Amino acid sequence: MIQLLADHPEMALFLSLALGHLIGRLKVGPVQLGGVCGTLIVALVIGQTGVKLDADLKNLAFALFIFALGFTGGPQFFGSLRQSWRYGTLSLIEVVVVLTIVLSATALLSLDPGTAAGLLAGSATESAVIGTAAEAVQHLGLPAEEAATQQAHIATAYSVTYLFGLITIVLFTSQIAPFLLRIDLKAEAAALAEKLGGGASEAAGALPDIVGRAYEAGAAAGATVSAFERSQGDRVLVERIGRDGRYRDATPDEVIRAGDVLLLVGRREAIVALGAAVGPENDAGDALNTVLERRPVVLGRSKAVGHTVADLRELTTPDLHRGVFVSRIERMGQAAPVLPGTVLRRGDVVHLLGPRRAVDAAARRLGRTLPPVNHTSFIMVGVGVLAGILIGQLAWTVGGVRLTLGGGGGCLLSGLAFGWFAARRPDIAALPPAAAEILKDFGLAAFIAAIGLAAGPDAIRLIGEYGIALPIVGVLAASVPATASLFIGRHLLKIEPPILLGAIAGQQCSTPAISALVGAAGNATPVIGYTVTYALSNVLLPLLGPLVVGLAARMA
Repeated sequence: MIQLLADHPEMALFLSLALGHLIGRLKVGPVQLGGVCGTLIVALVIGQTGVKLDADLKNLAFALFIFALGFTGGPQFFGSLRQSWRYGTLSLIEVVVVLTIVLSATALLSLDPGTAAGLLAGSATESAVIGTAAEAVQHLGLPAEEAATQQAHIATAYSVTYLFGLITIVLFTSQIAPFLLRIDLKAEAAALAEKLGGGASEAAGALPDIVGRAYEAGAAAGATVSAFERSQGDRVLVERIGRDGRYRDATPDEVIRAGDVLLLVGRREAIVALGAAVGPENDAGDALNTVLERRPVVLGRSKAVGHTVADLRELTTPDLHRGVFVSRIERMGQAAPVLPGTVLRRGDVVHLLGPRRAVDAAARRLGRTLPPVNHTSFIMVGVGVLAGILIGQLAWTVGGVRLTLGGGGGCLLSGLAFGWFAARRPDIAALPPAAAEILKDFGLAAFIAAIGLAAGPDAIRLIGEYGIALPIVGVLAASVPATASLFIGRHLLKIEPPILLGAIAGQQCSTPAISALVGAAGNATPVIGYTVTYALSNVLLPLLGPLVVGLAARMA
């Protein structure tokens, strides 16, 4: 078997991916290891046999991963820079505190550059740091064998500290932080949802959010269609009217008559709350049936960015917004709460539901329709990665330390720029979300597997050298910045607790933490803070990789 893997190293790659993601699915309480860390652990074990992958494959995989990472985060990143300074402060706290702890540990424990960078990547649970730091090691001017050893130390230190950093941030956000703030997280999240205009649990259910029902006119007779809709807070639309056996689309100025049958469309809770405002439900729903269109729109118009969902009605004329509902909001791949008080940000994918003509008009006012493409523009991907590699060749010297972004940092910046452009012209810069996810997932997994296979022979020695010191530093580097953000965010920045805890999960780029937090909160309000700090930290933390490598080399 060992000889087979040596003859066909690509088998070791896919074996690491398969077994690693299988191990990564194991869950203990709220903590799940994840496919990336699982892949690295398996690769470290297989790497004991001496099997290695070609360096070009490793570099290619990382370039694709980091470009896709920047691409998906571009719109939110630039929007966060302009609008969300309170949440952005937490990402800066993360960067400053974790950098201070890692450099202090480097001095106290005499860590080499590779181990220091791996400690940063693992404790901050940011896998992208491995790539940017590994590239920086190549620019230290070390002999090839020593450079390979340093890169192996990055992977080993990451694998040792990642698990402890992950457990720390998951437990901190969902259990420890609410205790420190002395709050009932579920009650706080429910109160915040009520404040934003909701209040009902957002747990997924079997009933649809937007429904249509046919009712007899009842008490609504004598009012115009627009007057009736205003009386219901514009949460219910009179879509069609049945009169004397004929059915037609309703107009705002039409007067509702006794005996009319009304097809009402709206959010489920609004329809249920109609009560005596209309007559009894009618079984003529099939005759009054109408087709509503769902349309995903990338929010890009400046007049809509920064406003709440409720504000959208004030930004458009009544004839434009009439009959259009926001059924879903996606932000950085997460479902944001669809509440009147939810603030919309550039790059949000807002799903509109309503009659085709009304949806067309509303979509033009908000941004650009996300085209239902199932192909990837390899022109854009090729140019973007090429531009990133060229940017990565730039270097400068600060205090005697030679710093360079490397191909990884360059591809991250080009991905941000192309993602920003794609939010404005999704018809040109085609990279469907599913395609971006496969680039990220496979690129990172293949890169991590290559790093782990190369690091295998040195892993046991490094673990034996530092013992429990690395896990302890990993816990400190995860908990100290989180604690600092907790008290600064609550007492100085006055951020609501559910949003603050989501922002802390985001500043550490921890998807498992936000998943556990949403479950503990009972609704999606923590996502509001998570997406902002996640977008910022996903850019800032990888850029720390070369800085830590350079400073650790200088300290040595």
